[in-house]
Amino acid sequence: MNNARFTILLGGDVTVTNRLKEAVANSRVIAADGGMRHAAPLGLTAELWVGDFDSANQALLDAWPDVKRQPYPAAKAVTDGEIAVSDALSRGARSLVLVGALGGPRSDHALQHLLYAVALAERGLEVTLTSGEEEARPLLPGSMDIDLPPASLFSVTGFTALEGLDIGNVRYPLDDFALAFGSSRTISNVANGGLVHFSLKSGKAIVLARPYDLTGA
Repeated sequence: MNNARFTILLGGDVTVTNRLKEAVANSRVIAADGGMRHAAPLGLTAELWVGDFDSANQALLDAWPDVKRQPYPAAKAVTDGEIAVSDALSRGARSLVLVGALGGPRSDHALQHLLYAVALAERGLEVTLTSGEEEARPLLPGSMDIDLPPASLFSVTGFTALEGLDIGNVRYPLDDFALAFGSSRTISNVANGGLVHFSLKSGKAIVLARPYDLTGA
């Protein structure tokens, strides 16, 4: 087990896929409220369960009687997910997989997870957000590679204007590109297969990938 790699189980929708199982394998696990419902389908056991438990029904509570619970009042200043991440950081987390961070009925939560992931990446943490079908990684100044299947779709969404954006091993490569804030120029690119390379000189963005969506073929 990698003691610095944590899976955080959040309340959004999740589809169990092979990529998701591989992403969470051999990680430590903290569940946030109703996110515990993803533990059994993924074959995971949490070491801690936090939140106000307003999204955890009695059947879910009964299914995990031995997991340590850390309850919080409903009237609190942060989300259950942020509490779970904070606990992971206090336990030495350097890499985070936020399962259930995308989609679901609360778009405000999904957007907050994306913004929070960028803030965590600025602190030097490796962060992946996933629903199983869709994955997201913060993109900050520097470079990174993401392994994507051939013909799978991905997009780069800028949270600021971007300068010096390179995207390689894709159908529509970019070299030293300036992306205006709010532009859709980097939506719906297609991976060639293998490592897709990203580099950025300045700005903040998210790479949103759909590894099982081959409609770009």
